Amino acid sequence: MAGRISQQFIDDLLARVDIVSLIDQRVRLKKAGKNYQACCPFHNEKSPSFTVSPDKQFYHCFGCGAHGNAIGFLMEYERFEFVEAVEDLAAIAGVEVQREETGQGGHQSAPPIAQSRDLYELMTQVNRFYQYQLRKNTRSNVVIDYLKGRGLSGEVVKDFGIGYAPDEWDALSRQFGQTTEQIEQLLRCGMLIENDNKRRYDRFRDRLMFPIRDRRGRYIGFGGRVLGDGTPKYLNSPETDLFHKGRELYGLYEVRQKHKRIDQILVVEGYMDVVSLAQFGIDYAVASLGTSTTSDQLQLLFRASNRIICCYDGDRAGRDAAWRALENALPQLRDGVELQFMFLPDGEDPDTLVRKIGKAEFESQLHQAQPLSEFMFQKLGKEIDTRTDAGKSHLADQARTLIGQVQAGFYQDMLKSSLAHWLRWDERRLERFFTTPKQPQRSTTANKMKLTPMRRAVAIVLQHPQTALDAPDLSFLHALPLKGSNMLIELVQQIRDKPDITTAQLLERWRERPEVAALSKMASLNLEGDELIDIDGYTQELNDILASFVEQLLQQRYDELLQKSLNQMLSRKEKQEMLELQQELRAN
Repeated sequence: MAGRISQQFIDDLLARVDIVSLIDQRVRLKKAGKNYQACCPFHNEKSPSFTVSPDKQFYHCFGCGAHGNAIGFLMEYERFEFVEAVEDLAAIAGVEVQREETGQGGHQSAPPIAQSRDLYELMTQVNRFYQYQLRKNTRSNVVIDYLKGRGLSGEVVKDFGIGYAPDEWDALSRQFGQTTEQIEQLLRCGMLIENDNKRRYDRFRDRLMFPIRDRRGRYIGFGGRVLGDGTPKYLNSPETDLFHKGRELYGLYEVRQKHKRIDQILVVEGYMDVVSLAQFGIDYAVASLGTSTTSDQLQLLFRASNRIICCYDGDRAGRDAAWRALENALPQLRDGVELQFMFLPDGEDPDTLVRKIGKAEFESQLHQAQPLSEFMFQKLGKEIDTRTDAGKSHLADQARTLIGQVQAGFYQDMLKSSLAHWLRWDERRLERFFTTPKQPQRSTTANKMKLTPMRRAVAIVLQHPQTALDAPDLSFLHALPLKGSNMLIELVQQIRDKPDITTAQLLERWRERPEVAALSKMASLNLEGDELIDIDGYTQELNDILASFVEQLLQQRYDELLQKSLNQMLSRKEKQEMLELQQELRAN
């Protein structure tokens, strides 16, 4: 069975993929000397402190400390697991992921990876089965008539991969469950249900099937809609190894396929809303899968577009869902993004409304969506009587708690101004209200790592690995009580094992080890150019540091012999050694 991803493959992959190009597709980079800069995508800031080095194939933020190679960036930005990040980079590079074979007695951590890949393939086959049933099932005419009645064309049905689950208890198990292992896989994917009597049957029966795809286009779950008046109207896949409802958005993959640059995204509730809007040319809608637009979903949205419009029913339930979305969004707002809210007329949903008023009028209403600040204070104002001083104080406290969650400077200032307007406060009073004891500023110099000689040596070989090829044998360091000596010895050996290794490849070897944080920090020390020496002197600098360690070792041995001589007679051999050490130390 295939095992863990080979280190050689990871090295080759990191050498193939350009981290500057990878990041620039997600965060607009600007040239800054030999490196590239941007405002950090992982925290709010007004001036750029996020730096990408093409030489080291490494990124680092001097503001929040985020750092890593191409794999690490995908894991942090896209929230991929390690294997997902490697597979995504492999797809970019156009290569197949290579895994080591596990023989008898070999490491057994591989099966979950292999099984996950099998599950993705199984879900692809299930979706093909549903699409086939849409065309060939004995009830296909009924289903197709239903789709036509909803005004959906064959093209849009194909774009979204819509299918049909037969009105049978065992359609999937007969098609894909020939063995016990296959049945277990169908259960793991949520496609079968097992009742208390251990009877297993298809979860989806006689339903229109909407496949849910992740950001990479893999099928991870389904939403099934009844064709008649049955209940529940919509049935979703359960939480599985592949599908986590609060972290996915129906239709986001399709939106990304349609638009290279996504100017805006409309968030709606249902699958049919997304598909119907696309039928009318509004092909930038996604569905929150029945949830109240979670923090994870909002992160995906803010990374995909700078304008997000959440569309909800105008009733109490819809406005409560909008409020939960607003609360989830506040900590994630950043300057340059816009979150708005659109509320539908009574009895309407996006599907029915767009059919009634058409694309132009629907988009006109989108342009009139409520800004976040207006919705926030309108809701607070309805719940709190601001005609009294007590009411104003209560609203101010509520607003201060909410505004305190916002890190983006623009949004904080804008929300404070809105609060002042609602309370009819002047600027001075507002500032007094928000003034709190100032937190001590983080010292820039305090945050810099103190560069001891050992750290300098580690930083040099990390950032310029080829300098280690001329280094002497470092086994003598075992005799010195220097923190970090074992790390330096191992780094130099890794470089000698692979002479063309890069900084990014070196750090990847330490990913699962506790030293990785310190190494990553040292790998970034020279990105701004003032912590280490000029690049031409690195090899000499490293040799000078190693020479100073040798001198320390000689001094340590001399001190040992001197201390011994004060308490007892030295042997002739020890006296000779002490004399030679003294001469050598004086020569240095």
